[in-house]
Amino acid sequence: MSSRLPKLVALDLDYTLWDLWIDTHVTPPLRRDGDSTNCVRDRYNHEIAFYHDVPDILHRLRAAGVIVAACSRTSAPALARQALSLLLVPAKAGDKHASSTPAIKYFDQQEIYPGSKIAHFKALHKKTGLPYSEMLFFDDERRNREVESLGVTFCLAPNGLDELTFQKGLNEWGKRHPVEVVENASGSASVASTDA
Repeated sequence: MSSRLPKLVALDLDYTLWDLWIDTHVTPPLRRDGDSTNCVRDRYNHEIAFYHDVPDILHRLRAAGVIVAACSRTSAPALARQALSLLLVPAKAGDKHASSTPAIKYFDQQEIYPGSKIAHFKALHKKTGLPYSEMLFFDDERRNREVESLGVTFCLAPNGLDELTFQKGLNEWGKRHPVEVVENASGSASVASTDA
C-alpha cells in the first residue's frame, strides 16, 4: 500500500464485499459449517462469501492501523451483522500462528441501516471525529457518489472489491490528499510530510 493512507476506509457490503443482497437473496437462519472460512450458508444452502481479494484487503488495512467501517443501506441490518459475525476471515497467508477471525472484528465502525449514505458518513464523522477528507469509500452503486459532497473520496467498485479497484481508490485518495493538515495544541495548522 502507498505511504500515506486514509485514516478510515468504508466498505459497502452488498455486491461490494459479497455477491448478493443480504435482504433479498438470503433466508435465515444462517449457519457456518464447522470451521469453514469465508463461507456461510442460509436456510436453502445459498452461500455468502467475500469476494476473493477481500480477506487480504482486510488484513492489510488492520496491519496499517486504518479504521474500517461497514456502510450498508440494507433493510436487514441484523442479518448483515449476523453474516459478518459468522464469516471467518482466514489467517493471513504465511502466518502459521494465527487463526481465522470472525469478519465483524475487522469492522471498527458499523453503519448498517436503510437510508442515504450521507447519513452513514455523518454518523462516522461524529463518532470518530475524523474529517471527511480522511475517508475513502468503496461501493458498487454509482448513486452513492453523493458522499463526495461531504468531502469523502468515493471509488466505484462495479464488480465488487478486488485488488485493482482497491489500489485505484487508494491512488485517487492519495492524489486528492498528498499532505496531511494537522492542528497542533495551540490551534494553528501545520502541514505534515507524507514522504514516510
